[in-house]
Amino acid sequence: MSLPNEQTPDEQQPPICDVLTILGSKWSFLVIAELIKGPQRFNQLQRNAAVIKTQSLTDTLRHLEKTGVVQREVFPTVPVTVEYSLTEKGRDFGRVLKELEDWAQRWAKPAYGLEA
Repeated sequence: MSLPNEQTPDEQQPPICDVLTILGSKWSFLVIAELIKGPQRFNQLQRNAAVIKTQSLTDTLRHLEKTGVVQREVFPTVPVTVEYSLTEKGRDFGRVLKELEDWAQRWAKPAYGLEA
């Protein structure tokens, strides 16, 4: 039982910790960047994000779905069709992702660390 003035560990963390919990997985940014382009089926997403292994993509999609960033929709076809898309929360992150890309371009070093 906590006293009235005590904070729980969750209340003591800055909000950025919640963001990092959602987006901190290795492939979250890449998956979101692909889904910003529009809804995609699993195999299409796997082709577009070729650097991600199948199990890692599955884990990332489950994590992003659980945190409300990605929506999984199942269509009753034969075989079953599953499509992934961004929720409003995920689409809103698109603006942040664009800013990160702009920052990376401004501060990126030349390829292989060679100066021009």
